[in-house]
Amino acid sequence: MSERLVVIGADAAGMSAASQARRLRGPDELSIVAFERGHFTSFSACGIPYWVGGQVARRDSLIARTAEEHRAREIDLRMGAEVTEIDVSGGRVRARDLASGAETWTGYDKLVIATGASPIRPDLPGIDAAGVHGVQTLDDGQALLDTLEALEGRRAVVVGGGYIGVEMAEALIRRGFAVTLVDRGSEPMSTLDPDMGALVRKAMCDIGIDVRSGAEVTAIRTDGGRVRAVVTTSAEIPADVVVLGIGVAPATDLARAAGLPLGESGGLLTDLAMRVRGFDNIWAGGDCVEVLDLVSGMTRHIPLGTHANKHGQVIGSGVGGGYATFPGVVGTAMSKVCEVEVARTGLREKDARAAGLQFVTVVIESTGRAGYYPGAEPMTVKMLAERGAGRLLGVQIVGREGAAKRVDIAAVALTARMTVAQMTMLDLGYAPPFSPVWDPVLVAARKAAAAVRDS
Repeated sequence: MSERLVVIGADAAGMSAASQARRLRGPDELSIVAFERGHFTSFSACGIPYWVGGQVARRDSLIARTAEEHRAREIDLRMGAEVTEIDVSGGRVRARDLASGAETWTGYDKLVIATGASPIRPDLPGIDAAGVHGVQTLDDGQALLDTLEALEGRRAVVVGGGYIGVEMAEALIRRGFAVTLVDRGSEPMSTLDPDMGALVRKAMCDIGIDVRSGAEVTAIRTDGGRVRAVVTTSAEIPADVVVLGIGVAPATDLARAAGLPLGESGGLLTDLAMRVRGFDNIWAGGDCVEVLDLVSGMTRHIPLGTHANKHGQVIGSGVGGGYATFPGVVGTAMSKVCEVEVARTGLREKDARAAGLQFVTVVIESTGRAGYYPGAEPMTVKMLAERGAGRLLGVQIVGREGAAKRVDIAAVALTARMTVAQMTMLDLGYAPPFSPVWDPVLVAARKAAAAVRDS
């Protein structure tokens, strides 16, 4: 007998799940209906800053698979349709057509929730003024570009110093704007420890970004309905356009209303097969879920497309009658500020303290190539190791070409629960154009191993 799969959300997790389920089960065995309230499907939100900044010329380059391509695989993809209610006991969802307003119920045998995350938009005076933009979807990116091209003034304020804030600040600099970044933290990039965040701030200042740390935005000043300034606890900053990069929260209002289990961050809780806890026929993945942190043993909300696509593969396998699990994450992420690369994995100092871990920290300076080879650039590596046991807990890297991808060494070591002493003997590749004899990550591991012995 044919079953019906309903998917809520047609981006990375949702359509990866639908596509994998379709590979395993044909349309005679499994019909698939997917609902997406936006205009685009399977797109790279991570690429939006590079589209805005001009490195990516075309919006459509960020679309991995169009709605038509999904439909060609016999997936009934309904665009511009927003799911407004999940009836768990009745096994159905209610969706509203955003163009006509018509509402319909669709039954399901299996349900996938992939509603993503919503940008945090603080409740401030003037926050909804023309010229204030969030950047989460391709529609958001297009709206921002339209604003930038129509502006006569060239003053931009970015609110928030996380990944999206830093990347959008660089994008606006590339477009010729005078950019001020306002962040309430002591240093930008709060996913790093403050000492490493200070290196990011220097890189931003070096390309002309005015970084205002420790500043809380209290209001958006307007003139005729348009933004004209951002007011903080310490200053009023003129602005022709404002970009919000404060972060995101799991979009789980539907799940909450349906009585599904949520974690501390508001993300859905699932088992290893990405099945919602306590519900045999409901799965969830992507930015709307919490995941297990393999280093701390706690659940966390980490919204990244890398995770979302893996979640979708696992979910699609389960829905399609196969078997797969998602074991968890170590928290690997990277970004850049022009030529300066930034990467991190594992725990920050405050994460380790929150997990009740005692640790040592080391910071080393090295270069990405042999010191005598042309183009050798400086790199800073910070490493955390567990006191006594010596288990690697986290790594942060700031440097130039070749710095960021070195974090993958640490990501593998964290997943394998290696000690820093074990890391010192890793058989990494070496040649002068690519690395010193002792790779910077191994230099940090040697210093961390010594710190563990002395602690």
